[in-house]
Amino acid sequence: MSKSKNNGVDPQELIAKYGADTARLFTMFAAPPEQSLEWSDAGVEGAYRFLKRLWVFAHEQGDRFEKQAGVNGSMAGPEALALRRDIHQILKQANYDFRKHQFNTVVSAAMKLLNTLERTPAGTGARAYDELLREGMSILLRLLAPITPHISHALWHELGFAGDITQAAWPEVDESALVQDEVELVVQVNGKLRGHITAASGAHQADVQAAALADGNVKRYTEGKEIKKVVIVPGKLVNIVVA
Repeated sequence: MSKSKNNGVDPQELIAKYGADTARLFTMFAAPPEQSLEWSDAGVEGAYRFLKRLWVFAHEQGDRFEKQAGVNGSMAGPEALALRRDIHQILKQANYDFRKHQFNTVVSAAMKLLNTLERTPAGTGARAYDELLREGMSILLRLLAPITPHISHALWHELGFAGDITQAAWPEVDESALVQDEVELVVQVNGKLRGHITAASGAHQADVQAAALADGNVKRYTEGKEIKKVVIVPGKLVNIVVA
């Protein structure tokens, strides 16, 4: 859009139809700050649907947002801890993007975070997930507050969070939540993907190598061949070089 080319769009029409938050969300998400914004009716509709989905999800969960004690390793199972890891990984990237003024990817992170929260099981025995849901929604609303202040402000109060969202502290990453007991590694043979293995975080390289060589699919490409060397990138991959 360009004023000189007389192809601008009146924001009042957009605000009247979809609301100011939708207009702000679309503008932030459509392009990085250094690029021109390409108008898209589908993009506006998408922004509106996301905010509507957020609103409906928040209200459908109801009592699950009652104040809880917090999620910790002693009372949360591995699935809940994995979800919390996802939440804080998303937050870590979003905070980085905010500092770089990459607001389009911040919006993308908010969308990923809502997807993650929608995976939290409900029902009997799901207390850890309820606590996780509250923590995650608190993070999501604070991420969105500078971009979509009206819906963020409304949901913050309706879900029972203390004070005004404009005065709330910015969410901080819990680095302990990012620690993994196990990691998945890619296994390559001569640089080509041949399998995946799971190993304990910080496992000795000899154990990682043994697990990679024992993988059934990897064996198909190494049996009867001389293993020249095994290159291990901790936490990422194992590359087996054969002749």
